Amino acid sequence: METETETMRAVVGMLALLVATAAGAQDGKYVRDPAHSEINFVGASRLLDANGFWEKWDADITFDPADWSKASVKLVIDAKSINTRVERRDNHLRSKDFFHADSFPQITFASKIVNKMSDTKVNITGDLTIRGVTKPVTIPGTLVFYDPQSKMGRMKGQFTIVRSEYGVSYNSTMNPIADEVPVSFDITFRPKVQ
Repeated sequence: METETETMRAVVGMLALLVATAAGAQDGKYVRDPAHSEINFVGASRLLDANGFWEKWDADITFDPADWSKASVKLVIDAKSINTRVERRDNHLRSKDFFHADSFPQITFASKIVNKMSDTKVNITGDLTIRGVTKPVTIPGTLVFYDPQSKMGRMKGQFTIVRSEYGVSYNSTMNPIADEVPVSFDITFRPKVQ
């Protein structure tokens, strides 16, 4: 009997939390679900293609499923949180040879235009800033799903940057590094709560 009572209390508590969350959600405003979101890259070189990601980043998303032109996204990445699973390489990537993270602690992207290409495809054009250099980029994305009940969704895509255009131009004669770096993102978003 006690177990049933405790279970009922837990269920009621969870329902109350869900109602409070829904009531506090900002309509059309979303944030990433950290457990189901990632930004990855591949730095190709002669000796090894280094697969990396950033551990710390935030996303502010506006999305109206009825009018994608009103959508927007702003990403802020902690440059020091780069992780390629090799500490020595990560420390080198944080140095002035690459991201110069002490002087340029953030990598940012801010959308300007969102063009709906089909029911699931979108082109997001905006400004990407790396190492203090800002350039316009167009990023293709795919809406994997959007659930109007839970107001959760998922967007993913891939694009390529030319790292030297952002001042990330270090190279090695022993281990040449590709200038083009594929970047992929996979973001599950949920309503932003005040």
